[in-house]
Amino acid sequence: MQWDLGLQGFVALGAISLGFGVIAGLLVGKGWEHRLWATAITTVACFSIGVLTSEWLFGWATEEDLQPNVDGLSRDEVLLSSALTTVAVVLVMRYRAHRSEGSTHDGRHLSRRHARHTARHV
Repeated sequence: MQWDLGLQGFVALGAISLGFGVIAGLLVGKGWEHRLWATAITTVACFSIGVLTSEWLFGWATEEDLQPNVDGLSRDEVLLSSALTTVAVVLVMRYRAHRSEGSTHDGRHLSRRHARHTARHV
């Protein structure tokens, strides 16, 4: 495999990844720490998936086959893969945040309904 992604392509990919990371941080919610984690995870994931998408999945294509192409970066394909990656990260983080609400520190899930049920039968 020959990597032809240039400096401008890396910078563009970094900007796209950071943009999707910020969007994910805004969509996740639940406090600043959770938002920062979502931003960091999404940025790294989008950058990694973007490199694989541009260089591995579409590395065979020439500049004429893929438009627009920014210094070796297949921009449209990277935008699509970044959008899908962001949706996946946001859904997983929201699901995990929802699951962690109402759970005890030992990992067992205790909702109010469950707590009332066990209190009546003790």
